Amino acid sequence: MSANQPGQPDVDVPTWTVDLPAPAVALAVAAHPDDVEFGCGGTLAKWAAAGCVVHHVVCTDGSKGTWDVEADLPALVARRQDEQREAARRLAGERAGEVRFLGAVDGELEASRTMQREVARAIRELRPDVVLGHDPWKRYRLHPDHRNAGLLVCDAIVSARDPHFLTDLGVPHHRPAHLLLWEADAPDHAEDVTSWIERKLDALEAHESQFETTMQASGPDDLEPFRARIRERLAGLGRPHGVEYAEVFKLISDL
Repeated sequence: MSANQPGQPDVDVPTWTVDLPAPAVALAVAAHPDDVEFGCGGTLAKWAAAGCVVHHVVCTDGSKGTWDVEADLPALVARRQDEQREAARRLAGERAGEVRFLGAVDGELEASRTMQREVARAIRELRPDVVLGHDPWKRYRLHPDHRNAGLLVCDAIVSARDPHFLTDLGVPHHRPAHLLLWEADAPDHAEDVTSWIERKLDALEAHESQFETTMQASGPDDLEPFRARIRERLAGLGRPHGVEYAEVFKLISDL
C-alpha cells in the first residue's frame, strides 16, 4: 500500500532504488538560493544532459545570507538572484528553464495557503514530471525555512494535481510522476552523479556571496576544502550503491 492511499500502510524495510529515467521536465523548489545546488545539483545536471528542462522555484529572498551586520540587504537580495540564475545556467546549460523567486523574507517563510498557491501554480504552469524539494520531516532540522519549504512542496502537489483545487487559477491541473525529497530523514533512492559532481561544484560556486557563510572560504582561491567536503560526502552516499558519487532522496511515487 502506498503511503498516499487511505488506511493503514504496510510496515516494511525500505527497498532502495537507483536512477530514475531522466524526465522531460523537472522542478526543484528550495527555501533559499543555493539549496537546490546542495540538495540535487548533480542529479539535475545529469538529467539536463539527457535533455531534461530544469526549472527552479526559490521561496525566500536570501536576505539573511551574510555575517556582515552593515550589509546592504536589498543589494544582497539582487545579488543572490543573479547568482541563482547563473547557478541554474551552469547546471543545465541550454536546458535551463525558469527561475522563479517567491520573495518571502529569509527566515520568515510560512507554509501558508498563499505560498502553497504559488508553488502549485508553478507546478501547473511548468508541468514537471519530477518535483524535488526539502524533506519537511527531517528530525532535528532547526531552520524553519527548510521545513516550511518542504511542506509547501508536498501540499502544493496535492493542490496542483486535483482538478477541484485552485480552480480560480485558470490553469489545468497537473500530476507529477515522482517527488524526490533531499535532506531526507529516511532516504530510499540514490542517483549516480559520478560524472556530474564537477558540474554540481561549479554551480555551487556561482553563489559567491555565500563563500564565507556557507562554504567557509575567504574567496575563490580558498574553496578546495569545501570541494573536498562535498566530494567526501557524496562518496559516502555512493559507496553502498557501488557508485563513486551519489545524491540520495526519499522517493514518493504514485502521486
